[in-house]
Formats: sequence, structure tokens, C-alpha cells
Amino acid sequence: MRTDDDTWDITTSVGSTALFVAAARALEAHKPDPVAVDPLAEVFCRAVGGEWADLLDGGAPEHVLRSQFGADFVNFQAVRTRYFDDYFRAAAAAGVRQIVLLAAGLDSRGYRLDWPDGTVLFELDQPGVLDFKREVLAGRRPNADRREIAVDLRNDWPKALRDNGFDASRASAWIAEGLLIYLPAAAQRELFAGIDALAAPGSRVAVEEAAPMDAAAFAAKRAEAQSEGGEAFFTLVYNEQHEPADRWFGARGWRAEATPLQEWLRINGRPVPAEGSEAAVMTGTISLVSAVKG
Repeated sequence: MRTDDDTWDITTSVGSTALFVAAARALEAHKPDPVAVDPLAEVFCRAVGGEWADLLDGGAPEHVLRSQFGADFVNFQAVRTRYFDDYFRAAAAAGVRQIVLLAAGLDSRGYRLDWPDGTVLFELDQPGVLDFKREVLAGRRPNADRREIAVDLRNDWPKALRDNGFDASRASAWIAEGLLIYLPAAAQRELFAGIDALAAPGSRVAVEEAAPMDAAAFAAKRAEAQSEGGEAFFTLVYNEQHEPADRWFGARGWRAEATPLQEWLRINGRPVPAEGSEAAVMTGTISLVSAVKG
């Protein structure tokens, strides 16, 4: 279970979910018609080895990513990656040169996207996660001025960002991908407020968010996960939402647009999970939101 001051590395607690997502991106890249390709996702999985390497070699038949839920999850991660890649390309084309990855995890965009000269990319995450990433990618050169900021987003991350050269007078582009569900509502509110306070006119933000599940259904899922032991998904997330991102940012002078995930699956030629399935329940709550500050 989560606590107010818990920490993690890449194989424990919230950190392990980044590895699960990286494996999904790597499996997508193996397809003949990938929606998005992240070549470093496989590098991360092979660095950990074990079931993660077996999975990419066609083994690990009992792994959840080999199930129908897993197939749907890979599609979800593929189109999510495309959405945020397109978002950053548009921000760069608009002249934004400060990029902020909140809870960066195993995001490899600093290495695989073509950033214009002068781009500074700030990656914020737990020290153990950043340490793993640095070790695995040693010898590879990022395509931007990449700056690691080891900070817990429940602490004073705006100060840490400014201390590492962030300039609040210049436009910036922010991402909160696969993050909000791991924060209670109060922390979500503080995160949004921190972004708004540091974002100059012309700045952009992109968020993945999920509407809360029915409280009783969530409690049942959490109890089931706890009975099975280990660090299952429902023991790591909060079933809370401060306010839909498009509404919150829209009320503060941002032009915001929300795209339901299932709609984005259709747009990108990927199937929507079968009605009533666990994947359908999950994807049906998720929206991808982007906004520009006026």
C-alpha cells in the first residue's frame, strides 16, 4: 500500500509500472505496423532481464501482457505514445524550447525525438528511477540539453525545477503521462497549480487522466489485490480526481481539448476493447488532454 513518504526504484512500487509500460511499447515496436516506435523501451526491459527479456523473445506465456488484456494494453500504450509524441512535435514547431517531463519514468523522448537546437529537457522523478535510466543509457547522447531532477512530486518540485535553470518567463511544454492516478486529489491540484504558475503565455500542457471508478468496485479490486500479495496495480493507485484537466486549465485562460482514449484508439486504427472487458472498463475512463496558455 502507498504511504505519504514512500519511495521506489524501477523494479518496485510505482517504479515497476514504468517497466510494464516500457514492455508494452517494446511489444508494439515488434508489430509490422506499429502506431509508435520507441527503440529504447526494449533496451530498458533487457537491462532488467528475467521475465521482461523473456517476454520480448516470445516467452513468458503466463505474463499478463500475453493475455487479451495485455493485447489491449499494448494498443493503449501505442496510441498514447503517438498522442504525446505529436503533442511535443507541435510544441517544438511552435517555438517552445523548454520541455518538462513530470514523473519521467522510462520516457525516452529526450533521445528519440528530433528536438530543435536550444531545447532544454527537464526530467523529474525519484532518484532510483533516474539512476537506472542513466546507467542503462550511458554512452547514448540525448537530442536536447537533458537535465535530471531527482525530486518527489509531492515535495517542492517547482523550486527544484527553477534551481536547475527553468525560466518561467519563457514558454514551456509540460507532460503528465501515466501520473495522475498515482496522486491523491490534493496532490493533483497542487501539480496543476504549479504548472500554471510556472507557465508563460504560449506554454502547453498535456495530461493523461482517468475518471474515478465506482468506489465500491475500486474497494473490491483493491481488497482482491491485497489478498494476492505483492504490489498489484490497485494497491498503488488512488481512485481520485481533483477536477478534469480541460475544465481546470480552461478556467484559467488555457485553450484545452480532451480526447477520450477509446476515440483515439479508433482514430489510430486500433480496436476498442470488447464491451464489458477489464480493458474496456479501464480505457473507457481515460482521456488525453492538451492545452495552450493564452
